[in-house]
Amino acid sequence: MKRTINIIATLLFVCCCLTSCYTRVDAGHEGIKVNLYGDDKGVDGVELVTGAVWYNGFTTAVYEYPTFVQTVDYEPFSFNSQDGSVFTFDPTIMLSIKSGAAPEVFVKYRKELDEILTVTLVPIIQDAFKEEINARKDNDLISKQTEFQNAIESRLAEELGKENFVVSKVTTGIQYPSALVESINAKNRAQQEELRIKNEVLVAEAEVAKKVAIAKGNADAKKINADAEAYYNRTVSASLSPALINMKALEKWDGKTPVVAGASGTFIDASKFIK
Repeated sequence: MKRTINIIATLLFVCCCLTSCYTRVDAGHEGIKVNLYGDDKGVDGVELVTGAVWYNGFTTAVYEYPTFVQTVDYEPFSFNSQDGSVFTFDPTIMLSIKSGAAPEVFVKYRKELDEILTVTLVPIIQDAFKEEINARKDNDLISKQTEFQNAIESRLAEELGKENFVVSKVTTGIQYPSALVESINAKNRAQQEELRIKNEVLVAEAEVAKKVAIAKGNADAKKINADAEAYYNRTVSASLSPALINMKALEKWDGKTPVVAGASGTFIDASKFIK
């Protein structure tokens, strides 16, 4: 009897060893223990924290979902604006699973997290872009890029939040239609040409104003010089008296008696009248 009990105990121990499994849930991950058989098949409601986990490998499976932020570069897609122009987007999104939500996400999708991020969430992301761009005109998408960026981030945060994901950053990777880009470039060129012409007109007007100012300055200078000379002549003429004239004549006299004398005693050089 004792021998039989020992054999049974040994068999039970061997079965336990064969069926027991060990795994370790690393930091930055959440572990999910899933019942594979029975009425309680599915997530058993226990959130596994970082550390060692023992479980029955025949009836239970353990999955790990990383909780750190992951950057996903999605395939490009295109949608029409309100004006009918086709805009292409090549988005990159930084997101992570909500803390403690790993079991709920697994129950809903039953997939590895990488597949959920790169495949399952794509329609939700595309719908968010589609609704935002359909509600906007071309000019708004061009002139209000920051507003569009913020609207996309808010919508994705709301929609992906319902799926237990946290959005950290969104890069839309928007690509404008070639015809629209050319139209914008043509408009910019026209504005630059208009600005260039206006600048040339301003320069020409400045040159004319400069020449007018110089001419006016020269004319004013000549007038001032003429007025000064006239004033000088009037002053000199008014100061010329007979006595002053005689004194000037004496200053230039060579000491010889003149041939002719004026009636007022003024000396006259008669030689000037002899030819």
